[in-house]
Amino acid sequence: MAQLFDAAPANDLPHVPNYNVCPTNAVHVITGGDGRRLQAMRWGFLPFWYKSPTDGPLLINARAETIAEKPAFRAACRERRCLIPATGFYEWTKDADGKRLPWYIHRRDGAPIAFAGIWQHWEREGEAITTCAVVTTQANTSMAAIHHRMPVSIEPDDWPLWLGEAGKGAARLMTAPPEETFQFHRVDPAVNSNRALGPELIEPLEA
Repeated sequence: MAQLFDAAPANDLPHVPNYNVCPTNAVHVITGGDGRRLQAMRWGFLPFWYKSPTDGPLLINARAETIAEKPAFRAACRERRCLIPATGFYEWTKDADGKRLPWYIHRRDGAPIAFAGIWQHWEREGEAITTCAVVTTQANTSMAAIHHRMPVSIEPDDWPLWLGEAGKGAARLMTAPPEETFQFHRVDPAVNSNRALGPELIEPLEA
């Protein structure tokens, strides 16, 4: 990842592979500015006014449509954008009985995904955490069959713009990707447990 994103890696990066990343887990994040950095951040954005990490809602996502207006996100949207790499992500539908059915979504070309993200360094009474959230937007037609929202993903040519290295105009990137970008398949409900691990979690569910 350090080579792919041309970023200097920190020494405390999360263990990989992790096939079941959950909110509050540490994730890999690329930041721009004075040289790109690949570092660990907690997935779950903490606004500066939170008195503790559990003082308010767990903000794992930021809606593209309102990110520039929401007090929790607007400064980060202008000044602290980042890329959050992944090989794929999960979404869920429900069957007739209300059971949650997981799907694994990944790029059709097999390339890593670079989610659009924002980050915030939170500090209070000696406790310090650097946190992030994934930017989401309205799903494109193919993804809407599973969920009405989807993460914003940034293509390599646009990484400098999103990271603030290529001037202004990053707002135009907060849209759904072309229909052919992603493909998806059902996976075993075992992934519904945050204790589940292993590459079998992303294997297609056998009929």
